[in-house]
Order: sequence, then C-alpha cells, then structure tokens
Amino acid sequence: MCGISGFLDTRLSLDEKKGVLTKMMSAIAHRGPDDFGSFVDDDVALGFRRLSIIDVAAGHQPLCNEDASLWLTAIALLRIRTAR
Repeated sequence: MCGISGFLDTRLSLDEKKGVLTKMMSAIAHRGPDDFGSFVDDDVALGFRRLSIIDVAAGHQPLCNEDASLWLTAIALLRIRTAR
C-alpha cells in the first residue's frame, strides 16, 4: 500500500505549496511509512508515501527524466506469470 498526493496551483508560493503538500502527505503517512518524496515547482506539487515490500533500495519517488524536465509519481505492481 502506498499513497500519492498532489495538486496544480500557480497562485501559491513555493513555501505555501510545500506546506500544503506536507499536510497532505502527513494525512496519508499510514499508507507509506517506509519512505516519502516530493517535488514542488511553480505549477505543481507532487508527493509520494511508500510502503516498502519489494525493491526497497530502488523505489524512491517522484521520478524524473535525465534532465529533470519531466516528473511523475505512480503506483504500479507487475505480476509476471509463466505458463504451466
């Protein structure tokens, strides 16, 4: 179980956005007590809370591309089954 929070807003300052996002992430802390991450810029605030079940070391979010021009947060689970 993990949790995502975030919002779009061009009126709030960066500090105000960080404050709102911190409160949002605190409200879902029970969904991901093992790790958390956030990204805030002029337009958007993204937050992620993580429950580490598998891939503990490599699961930190939000994720970005090579030049940090694109950011995302996601919850996904892939199950691969082989034919029997």
